[in-house]
Amino acid sequence: MSLPPSEQGPPTGRRARLHEIIFESDTAAGRAFDVALLWAIVLSVVAVMLESVADIRQRHGPLLHVLEWCFTGLFTLEYLLRLVSVRRPWHYALSFFGLVDFVAILPSVLGLLLPGTQSLLVVRVLRLLRIFRVLKLASFLGQANVLLTALRASQQKIVVFLGAVLSTVVIMGSVMYQVEGEANGFDSIPRGMYWAIVTMTTVGYGDLTPHTVAGQLIASVLMVMGYGIIAVPTGIVSVELAQATRQAIDPRACPGCGLQGHDLDAAHCKHCGDRL
Repeated sequence: MSLPPSEQGPPTGRRARLHEIIFESDTAAGRAFDVALLWAIVLSVVAVMLESVADIRQRHGPLLHVLEWCFTGLFTLEYLLRLVSVRRPWHYALSFFGLVDFVAILPSVLGLLLPGTQSLLVVRVLRLLRIFRVLKLASFLGQANVLLTALRASQQKIVVFLGAVLSTVVIMGSVMYQVEGEANGFDSIPRGMYWAIVTMTTVGYGDLTPHTVAGQLIASVLMVMGYGIIAVPTGIVSVELAQATRQAIDPRACPGCGLQGHDLDAAHCKHCGDRL
């Protein structure tokens, strides 16, 4: 069912002006807003990092705490303005940048209930991804969308592949539990699964090693399989990436939900259906 005209068009009046300032950087006001936002993000992350240093926290703890709440209030206001400036706030809230914007203010609220979670505010650094749009690096933004498209197209194959790997881990962990036993450190099946994961990923911490000939033979097989495990998902994503690269990306922001990365010939948003 098609949307009524009032639901298809971009916001009008003050909302349109607000959308232009917040989501677009073609105008002087929009660019100034984005640059100021990027500086606020950098300063907030620096403040969180400084607060983790014991000497600085003892000397300037109250000041850093006040700055943290000032930045949190600023980002909360900005998040609410983004929701107001789009026609479909719920779509923007569930988008990648919408979730990042929400997570950027969540640790401060959680800190009231769970002290110590304020350090998670460093996730605000993800918001610096907007710098590609602000600095007119549309080609970088386009390449990022190409990568996301390739990952979405590969997700079913990767899920099947990870399911096979997980099954192998469970089986080999159980076998090593029977072969090596508690005397050699394999005191449970989960412990054997941990060893299988470390071995198959070619990490090799060395904290748990087989001592029997049979166990060493199994370990050798898993080590060889590890190289194939690394290569398979790489090949899957590479194929999808080659196909996605052939499609050009338009970095315009949808006036309805704020989503970016549309096809060049798209007239409507592929997420919410609003006119671009």
